[in-house]
Amino acid sequence: MSLEIEEVALPRALVHARAEAEAQGASHAGGVSPQTAWALVEAGQATLVDVRSGEERKFVGHVPQSLHVPWATGTALTRNPRFERELEARLAKEGGKQAVALLLCRSGKRSKLAAEAAAKAGFSHVFHVLEGFEGELDARQHRGDADGWRFRGLPWVQD
Repeated sequence: MSLEIEEVALPRALVHARAEAEAQGASHAGGVSPQTAWALVEAGQATLVDVRSGEERKFVGHVPQSLHVPWATGTALTRNPRFERELEARLAKEGGKQAVALLLCRSGKRSKLAAEAAAKAGFSHVFHVLEGFEGELDARQHRGDADGWRFRGLPWVQD
């Protein structure tokens, strides 16, 4: 008896993101804009996974119904050594390592690292969300004034 893995039909936006990532020699599936990420989540074509720390989610805000698997924890942002196992467990209902997942962090940097680690661990369809939740620092050392999930007016809540 052979076990066959069902091939996932990726939405066009993710096929494009993957092609761009491959052209750039990236070691993960690629990145998508916050707007594309939200459209895919709303359409039920992807699962959003917040990889920020629990403190960031609680005090800065988070996307409703997103899953949470921290890439790093605590105020020192210590790398979570169980990240890949926790990600697989949280995505079990969506297909585990075959799930289409979009990783979101503060600025898009940690989510890219997390997507690279996920790809190395055998996840086939893990992308990161460009710009992150808060966006990049501007000239005044502030976030959220030029890009990011919140800046784009996408849904979020705060505890």
